[in-house]
Amino acid sequence: MLKSKIPFQNIESIPQLIKDFLNEEIPQFSSYKFSLKNAIPKAEEKSKSFSKEQRNILVNVFKEQLKTLQLTDKQSQNINLLSQESTFTITTGHQLNLFSGPVFFIYKILQTIKTAEYLSQNSEKNFVPVFWMATEDHDFEEINHFRTEQNFYQIKGKSGGAVGRIVIEDVSFIDEFEKEFKDDVFGTRLILLMKKSYQKGKTLTEATRNLVHELFSEFGLLMIDGDDILLKNQMAEIFSDELQNEVTHHFSKENVDFLTQKYGKVQVNPREINLFYLSETRDRISKKDNSYVIVDKDINVSFEELAKDWSKISPNALLRPVFQEKVLPNIAYIGGNAEIMYWLELPHVFERFKLPFPILIPRNSMLFLKEKTLKRIDKSGMNLECFLGDFQAKLNEKLVQESSLKAIIEEKETLLKSQFLELKEKSSLTDKTFRNLVEAEEKRQLKSFERMRKRLLRAEKIKQADYIDFLEKLFYEIHPSGNWQERVINFSNFFAENGDSWLDNCYQEMDVVNSMLILMEN
Repeated sequence: MLKSKIPFQNIESIPQLIKDFLNEEIPQFSSYKFSLKNAIPKAEEKSKSFSKEQRNILVNVFKEQLKTLQLTDKQSQNINLLSQESTFTITTGHQLNLFSGPVFFIYKILQTIKTAEYLSQNSEKNFVPVFWMATEDHDFEEINHFRTEQNFYQIKGKSGGAVGRIVIEDVSFIDEFEKEFKDDVFGTRLILLMKKSYQKGKTLTEATRNLVHELFSEFGLLMIDGDDILLKNQMAEIFSDELQNEVTHHFSKENVDFLTQKYGKVQVNPREINLFYLSETRDRISKKDNSYVIVDKDINVSFEELAKDWSKISPNALLRPVFQEKVLPNIAYIGGNAEIMYWLELPHVFERFKLPFPILIPRNSMLFLKEKTLKRIDKSGMNLECFLGDFQAKLNEKLVQESSLKAIIEEKETLLKSQFLELKEKSSLTDKTFRNLVEAEEKRQLKSFERMRKRLLRAEKIKQADYIDFLEKLFYEIHPSGNWQERVINFSNFFAENGDSWLDNCYQEMDVVNSMLILMEN
């Protein structure tokens, strides 16, 4: 049951860049914010840069990559629609986390599906939802596990190469998973889904593709693997330009400098060359004199050697968006806040590569809380927003806000400031050393008020220890492991009790037009 929706702009912990982007307070980025006004012209722009040949290649890639799956009518229809010039994609992407990893994996896909549906219903064009599988990532330790409310599950494998190519050999975790969920209403469905997806001899790409297909095939979602020679060959000119001219490094500089100056840092710092070399491992490429070095292997290669086989070249986080937009008729990307922030470094890079820059949509967040937790929030005297920002600061403020001493301290401090202001004004009539004395004395006496405030807070913490314990336990009910629920818990805990109706419920409440935290009763 939906309880409330909180705009990202009202949540303290959402990065300021995201808030400014959503409020259209950065003029050069305003056209990238999602709206029908921006989406339809973006489709017209994309149609001019995406050829009939590219569409034919894409259709063939989808048919080949998905041939082992039993496609739904809607999936087959969407593949066929992509051959038409009036059809475009809405895309999200993610790593190949074991059994999807944290539950936001599910949310971002559902939002992508609903956004495509919304645009199709509100225009004369067709929009197809696509999930881009990050098969070429090499940080296996980051994706080889997931957590439920009760357990931690992990798979073994060799790190360092493209994770999508890793062959599953260890499925021992499935036995423990079965024990945890066998008695739940939809536990059998979860267990069968796990066993069908994660089989010995399958790659992690195959496992993730099957998992996503089983969950979202009825929605018409298509899954794509960028580790494909037909897709990589379309990047020949871009890969060449990046290797020879360090395009991403140079052409992102203006936005990197702007974002650094305004917000203190950027999400990802560009390298001189933003490409990896794929073999049994995935290794960074750097330039040395007139040749290239495969870093960590200390192998020198020429440009001609690298250009012989583009399937062995892999884009990093900053060039992956370029790859995606080159091979898809895409007009919008749905991602987490960190993703959106590094995409915003890239508009001039896209210009250099003659690619339209897409609309960017910070994905919705969802938070499922039990009725008893919601009642505790009401009882706490603090609203949900207090638990979503700097909780400790809000807690400290709450502890002293009703203290009569706090009011007296503030009253006397204001009076002191007023008295010293009068003294400083009069001191201008005499020697300046007297004014210096007055200012020093004011500073000394004001420090005593700061000490009193700290001592008052310490006293209230002792006095209200039981209340603090209540609030801190409530915080961890809302934030398992001290983090946002959606970044910790796997979808299985929600699916086990409600099955596909949970997916449908999330889909129905997902907000397309605005980036929101959606609070639901579990």
